[in-house]
Amino acid sequence: MAVVDLTHTLTPQFPLYSAYDPVEVADRFSVADDGFYVRSWSFDEHCGTHVDAPAHFGGPLAVDEIAAEDLVLPACVLDVRARVGGDPEALVGPDDLLAWERANGEADGALLALTGWEARLEAGTEAYLAAPGFSPELTEWLQARRPGVRAIGLDTASLDRGSSTAFEAHASWLPSGRYGIENLARLGRLPARGATLVVGAPKLQRGSGGPARILALT
Repeated sequence: MAVVDLTHTLTPQFPLYSAYDPVEVADRFSVADDGFYVRSWSFDEHCGTHVDAPAHFGGPLAVDEIAAEDLVLPACVLDVRARVGGDPEALVGPDDLLAWERANGEADGALLALTGWEARLEAGTEAYLAAPGFSPELTEWLQARRPGVRAIGLDTASLDRGSSTAFEAHASWLPSGRYGIENLARLGRLPARGATLVVGAPKLQRGSGGPARILALT
């Protein structure tokens, strides 16, 4: 069994929406001066590779209340790179999933969209944040027809496309009690089906989400 780390390293330079405070980090103690090493971090909950808890958009569960069994899930990787291309307005919809299911069977667990947007990180914040996302038609369809899908995620900074101001996918999905994962890395190393996702969600009391270590076992 191989382990694939789907997590970006969190740094102050990682692209972040302007609504959030910048990530700040400073050395507090050093081995040379104090005999031990500690850093101080300041960040809002939605930065880097992170979990969106249902409570982020009025859902019933804060991040510490997500059931443990919903944090270890089969991964269904939906490769939409060819269709999305470089279109930041593209949406992952029901037709994309139905085409995937014809080849791979019914989706369950965690539905992860591989858009290819990770490659734009080096181009800077503006290029990375202008990105595709999930359509509210898909999130509604999943709730009605795929109750076994407990999480959705993708390799962009938001469940919604970057230009959205109403956050339709968030507002549709999270109130249902399911969660989201944003800023995933290396999804292209996973098979379409057969990997197990391990979501190291932070256990922050009443947190709306938080940076997480996401691993896949293949």
